[in-house]
Amino acid sequence: MKVGLIIDSACDLPYEFSRKHDLFILPVTAVIDGETYIDEHDPVRTQEFYQSGLLQKGHHAETHAFSTEQIHDLFMQKIVPQFDVAICETVTRSRSLVYQNASEAMNSVMANCEQARADSGRDGKFSMRVIDSKQIFAGQGLLAAHTLKLIDQKLSKNALRNEVERFSDKIFTCVIPRDLHYIRERARRRGDKSISGVVAFLGKALNITPIIFGQGVDGQPVAKTRSFDMAVEKVMNYATARVEAGLLTPYLSLSCSLSWTEIEDLPGLNQLRNACEKNGVELLLSQMGITSSIYVGPGSLCLALAAEPHNFSDFQ
Repeated sequence: MKVGLIIDSACDLPYEFSRKHDLFILPVTAVIDGETYIDEHDPVRTQEFYQSGLLQKGHHAETHAFSTEQIHDLFMQKIVPQFDVAICETVTRSRSLVYQNASEAMNSVMANCEQARADSGRDGKFSMRVIDSKQIFAGQGLLAAHTLKLIDQKLSKNALRNEVERFSDKIFTCVIPRDLHYIRERARRRGDKSISGVVAFLGKALNITPIIFGQGVDGQPVAKTRSFDMAVEKVMNYATARVEAGLLTPYLSLSCSLSWTEIEDLPGLNQLRNACEKNGVELLLSQMGITSSIYVGPGSLCLALAAEPHNFSDFQ
């Protein structure tokens, strides 16, 4: 039984990791200054976006989920002929239509896949599940990495889905937004009022950089710092201490909407690398993709790990 894992473009993972494990990327459409781009996690295209400055302020940028019809066609062409079982993990349904559209496409595919299976020479029935990751960005990446471990354990389809959903609730995420005004504007266009104008104003006027921490997307500010570097150092100290205390999976995911030179200069990164190496944890370090960079804003950072319930302050 050949099992395939599908992730969408909001999921941040190192390109080499995705390629090594043959992950299928469900694209997201990005519209920047009226020009349409398809985000397929192409590292060359992503680097071009960073170098061009299209992800910076002053450019009108938004993302759109592929339609049900587009996803249906991709599944029929790329997934049904290759796999016997497919798991599709999407960005949290509370922030995107990807889950809804992928679920509708799955139902259509399941009802019409027999001929495509026969034409491709694959025997047996095709099975598929669409799972709401309840995560964004690095959190999605962490869930995908752990799912690959579960697939290697040859679990039944139901057991695999149950384990994935259970594990998702164990993921803790830290987000450092570089520009609260950018996030507020993006949220306003989506109809998301969770970031108030007052918070955005304070962040600008007082040069405050918040740290958002919580399980999945249910994060709350846990620290307000005077600079981005101070916020990064706090998050790195938290992650290092949490790694040393023990994680529930041997992965830690970190994605940054920065150039690689800026990423390597992040305070505390080498300390975190050393802790991961010492404790047998693989650091999944990546540049944020186009989709996640548009969502959270240029210069931002997202870190995710899986652990027993705890508070951010417990590991400072």
